[in-house]
Amino acid sequence: MSGVGPGGSRTTGAAWVNWAGNQQARPAAIAQPRSVDELGVVLRDAAGSGQRVRPVGSGHSFTGLAVTDGVLLSLEHLSGVTAVDRDTHRVRVLGGTPLHELNLDLDAFGLALPNLGDIDRQSISGAIATGTHGTGARLQGIASAVSGLTLALAGGELLSCSADHHPDVFQAARVGLGALGVVTEVELQCVPAFRLRASERGESLVGVLERIQQEADLNDHLDLHWFPHTDRVLVKRNNRVDDDDPGRPLPRWRAWLDDELLANRLFEVVNRASARLPGIVPRLNQATSRALGAREYTDVSWRVFCSRRDVRFRESEYAVPRATVADVVLAVRDWIARHDVALPFPVEVRFIAADDIWLSTAYERDNAYVAVHQYHRMQDGGLFAAFEAIVAEHQGRPHWGKLHTLGRDRLAALYPRFDDFLAVRERLDPQRLLGNAHLERLLGA
Repeated sequence: MSGVGPGGSRTTGAAWVNWAGNQQARPAAIAQPRSVDELGVVLRDAAGSGQRVRPVGSGHSFTGLAVTDGVLLSLEHLSGVTAVDRDTHRVRVLGGTPLHELNLDLDAFGLALPNLGDIDRQSISGAIATGTHGTGARLQGIASAVSGLTLALAGGELLSCSADHHPDVFQAARVGLGALGVVTEVELQCVPAFRLRASERGESLVGVLERIQQEADLNDHLDLHWFPHTDRVLVKRNNRVDDDDPGRPLPRWRAWLDDELLANRLFEVVNRASARLPGIVPRLNQATSRALGAREYTDVSWRVFCSRRDVRFRESEYAVPRATVADVVLAVRDWIARHDVALPFPVEVRFIAADDIWLSTAYERDNAYVAVHQYHRMQDGGLFAAFEAIVAEHQGRPHWGKLHTLGRDRLAALYPRFDDFLAVRERLDPQRLLGNAHLERLLGA
């Protein structure tokens, strides 16, 4: 430890590894400022010495977005709610606030985010930077709830933006990849707290895909988990209920059995066995897909949306036009059937409505999301490359925080406002002090 000075705590010579273990770095320093002023000192010092800086949240991205040999900037101490407007339901939070803490804080104010993903370990700045989305054919991703942002620019100065104030920066920075500035504060347009009735049961994959568009329209939130090597899919339908609905949360014993024992502890055992004996995966998937029995319960929104994910994996996820989702899933199924590959993790399917955020995967397009996973101790057997080839036929846009191989030219063809984003980046960080090798592949040098 190099000591705590005006720039906050700094660790030198320490290694950094992301949650999945597939991205590693040995930055020159890890800075952990305890105030926005200290963060500004970190940025100014780095700029003065010519070092590049990369912000990092909770490390849940599977890509190299945070990897640097310069200064790795952690926002873990810049956390918490700073303001609440009860009339407009707008809430301001510091950029390092973890979603699981934010959900509790919002609940205490009688508020909630309108949509969430299925885990809540990310920081709010990391979640919006990578376009974390959740599911709901009439809803949008988390970044669409952002009504204002404050960025610490590469030289340390602060810039606040909204739809009315620096609107081009606002449209670029809501999904900004950490390439424009460090998000120090986020204003969120929340909604009154609400409850969801969760209905989960196993069904036939082909049967569900035949009516998938109707299912997406009929349910507020639809989430599918298909188990490769089987025809079984776990269908999760989550729908809002009125305050007087008598539904109740899961009993504590059932929640522990399903979400702790089966979905985490036993699933880890299943995956370790799969890594040692890949040939048993089809039989294990048959057993796993039937062990997760039907259940129905009602709870506050964030408890239904979010669950623990202790079993580590790697993931690639692409957004495709909603109408193409059945074709994509069936093409993935057929590829797996033709190849000797063991996949103990389910393939996930979700939905999101179009938005107007420049680098959002849902920019001006209603989307379905298809995600393929592999246990972190196992090779993917060519699945990720085959998956990319399949979604490429459907104008697939990659989730910015998940594995993909696309570069600047292809991304520019997929995002109509890509060049506008680059223009904002050129204006805010012409020296690329917030850059790294991964961003050079995505955005160019």
